[in-house]
Amino acid sequence: MKYVIWLFFIASLASIIAGYFFDLDYSKKLIGFGVVGLFFIVFPLFSYYRWKDKKVEDYMLTKENIDKMRENQK
Repeated sequence: MKYVIWLFFIASLASIIAGYFFDLDYSKKLIGFGVVGLFFIVFPLFSYYRWKDKKVEDYMLTKENIDKMRENQK
């Protein structure tokens, strides 16, 4: 999964850079596809990869977690 994320990241970044530096008829489309690839493919995949084995309850402010934070401050 990590390598797939890197592959899409490099492809999106290369598309953006190619759109800026090469004077082509479709350079604006290259930049657009690169940005769309980053925001709709790379970022969601990265978020899923980083959060897939985490418990959401550990990050929520519940009564028990607030009590634990108060105990740790003392």
